[in-house]
Amino acid sequence: MTNLFSMFDPATSSWFSLNWTASLLFMLIFPIKKWLVPTRWTLTMSLMSDYIFNQFMPMVKKMKYLLITTLSYMLFIMFNNVMGLFPYIFTSSSHMSFTLPLALTSWLAMMIYGWLNNYTNLLTHLIPQGTPYILMPFMVLIETISNLIRPGTLAVRLTANMIAGHLLMVLLSTALSNAPTSAVFALFTALSALTILETAVSFIQAYVFSVLITLYMAEFAD
Repeated sequence: MTNLFSMFDPATSSWFSLNWTASLLFMLIFPIKKWLVPTRWTLTMSLMSDYIFNQFMPMVKKMKYLLITTLSYMLFIMFNNVMGLFPYIFTSSSHMSFTLPLALTSWLAMMIYGWLNNYTNLLTHLIPQGTPYILMPFMVLIETISNLIRPGTLAVRLTANMIAGHLLMVLLSTALSNAPTSAVFALFTALSALTILETAVSFIQAYVFSVLITLYMAEFAD
């Protein structure tokens, strides 16, 4: 079991863990449009960014520039998730040390901005429209708790989904190396299908994280 979970351990004997540098690998392939001659890769990235921006735009009624943050979140998490599928690359998004600070800093920034600039709107969100007077104290308590646990749920959702799929891939890979000849084809087919599924999950989880951040931002900004 120690070997099974060692893939999620970022610790090394040096003062700086080289595993965390995997989070910056996307900079090697991310196109710098202003500095490079346009290519098919830069065109693909531009079209993808425009598509994501247009998909998120209806979620924010005001302050459309907030979508720059969510677009950056999605691309950053998506690249980290996908690169974690390659051998010998540490999946930083499967560790709470990566996801919790990412979600917590975003949540704190939204809370500080909201209470300094739009506190009346935040107070109205604590009591949904049409709530009976007798239930208002309970609704305030429930909404307050739900706001406080948002960064934890964002971090745990991303971490748990990435860990679960990677653990299954490790288990199937271990079973494939020790399997009898009659079971090799079935295990290889299952591992291939799981790899395709994990690739889709990598995109989906980045999208879900970005959508939730956008909705939370819209609540604090509008």
